[in-house]
Amino acid sequence: MAKILIINPVIREEDAPRHVPYGLALMAAIADRDGHAVQVFDANAWRPVDEELRLAIQADRWDIICTGGITTAYAYIKKAVRFARHYAPTALIVTGGGFLTSLPHEMMRFLPEVDLGVIGEGFLTWPEILHRVDDGRRDWSEVEGVIWRTPRGEAEITPPRALIENLDMIPYPAWELFPLDIYFQNSCILLSEEAMQAKRRLDINASYGCSLICRFCFHLGLTGELEYVERDGRRDVAFTYKRTVRWHSPRYIVDLVTYARQRFGVDFVAFLDENLMTMNVASGGTWLPEICDLWIKAGLQPRCIRDGVPHDPNTCDGIHWGGTSHATLVKPDALAKMRQAGCTYLDYGLETFSDRVLKTLGKGATARTNENGVRMTMNAGIRPIPNQIIGFPDEFFDSIRDCVMAWERTSIVAKPFFATPYPGSEWYEVYKHRILEQYDGDLEAFLLDLGDATKITAVISANFSAVELLGLRELMIARDLKRIDAYEREWRRLHGEPVFPEADRLRRSRKSAAISRAAVPVS
Repeated sequence: MAKILIINPVIREEDAPRHVPYGLALMAAIADRDGHAVQVFDANAWRPVDEELRLAIQADRWDIICTGGITTAYAYIKKAVRFARHYAPTALIVTGGGFLTSLPHEMMRFLPEVDLGVIGEGFLTWPEILHRVDDGRRDWSEVEGVIWRTPRGEAEITPPRALIENLDMIPYPAWELFPLDIYFQNSCILLSEEAMQAKRRLDINASYGCSLICRFCFHLGLTGELEYVERDGRRDVAFTYKRTVRWHSPRYIVDLVTYARQRFGVDFVAFLDENLMTMNVASGGTWLPEICDLWIKAGLQPRCIRDGVPHDPNTCDGIHWGGTSHATLVKPDALAKMRQAGCTYLDYGLETFSDRVLKTLGKGATARTNENGVRMTMNAGIRPIPNQIIGFPDEFFDSIRDCVMAWERTSIVAKPFFATPYPGSEWYEVYKHRILEQYDGDLEAFLLDLGDATKITAVISANFSAVELLGLRELMIARDLKRIDAYEREWRRLHGEPVFPEADRLRRSRKSAAISRAAVPVS
């Protein structure tokens, strides 16, 4: 059986390590289930110096060294695979996750040390890789869903791997292989009073997918949107509007949380799902209510809710939780049930309160539904977390004012993120030429600069520069409409009328589609 070293890369270096990497914990569990020897080097938890990374790689004769994550972890992944090749020259170096799935050929070019990359979902691909390593095979041409280096040294993508239909076949995450003491020390998340007082929080993924087509959202190949295309005579990936939403059964979810409570003493669970409400709607409105009913029957309902008393983290023996939602999908009855089961917050991607900009995002939301969703959630006793973004392609002073005035009406306090065209998003493809212009044509420089959208990287706003967006965000936070109005007058004096590229692009797209439909002969 293979000896495997899993390296969890540093992510959000400016913040404390707060989240056990769920995907890597699942891959570790699968390898352990199949009898392999697994060790984890958690660079994100330990924040090690380079010497410690070297020592870990040299600690054993590893058959496989693997790492992966989203694009914002790219810098450390690059370091990890470079160290792995230098200090463990015979090991098979494997990567996966969103950073590779969105740009497979580019990543194999940027990371010559990598032997094999898993594209999209790895639940079936990973055990097949392990089996072939046990057999001593290093030809990956017959393994679906990977990119590998052929004997000629060329990177080649194999045919796609189908998504698994039954998510309940996935083993529980191997949380015990990670330094939980560090993660538990950082259990506090500023999303609700109960989440702020959590002492032993773990995160779970109850579903995969989202029905929305948000043009700024990057994809991981887990939602049926991944397609293979021919580019420059070779197979490559493309992301479409197709969606396949899948979810664990309520029984699996509640049993997983019960296990986490019994083994690790968990007092709070954060759902990592893209959009819990998508699954609830797709299930006909039964999924979340059934989870809530089973949650209460399993004794997971927090005592403070059961007894109707204020929450006390020292005596409350249940498990509070929170997750994600979409303002147009929430219903009062579902929210009330969720609150009774211990839900304390719902993270909303509201993005903006400008109807003009919302039409270009693909979310199907309006300013009114955003406001209604916030109020409805608060009325249910659940704290809504209103994510906001500034710097959309069609951003202008009217959309900025719309947000500030909505904040006043709803008492929202927010510091907007910056619109960031992550690889794997539609807007990365649309504005790639502009992104590269800002990095002197160097794609890797852009990847190394990417963070969690709290700082400016590549600007895709047609009307504002990076400096203007930084200043306008500060004026928004201060609710300084007077200075926003004054700067608009100055902006118009210098630039004239604004341009709205997304509105124009979508208008052309609809017109082209209408012409195509009209050209189809009717029998």
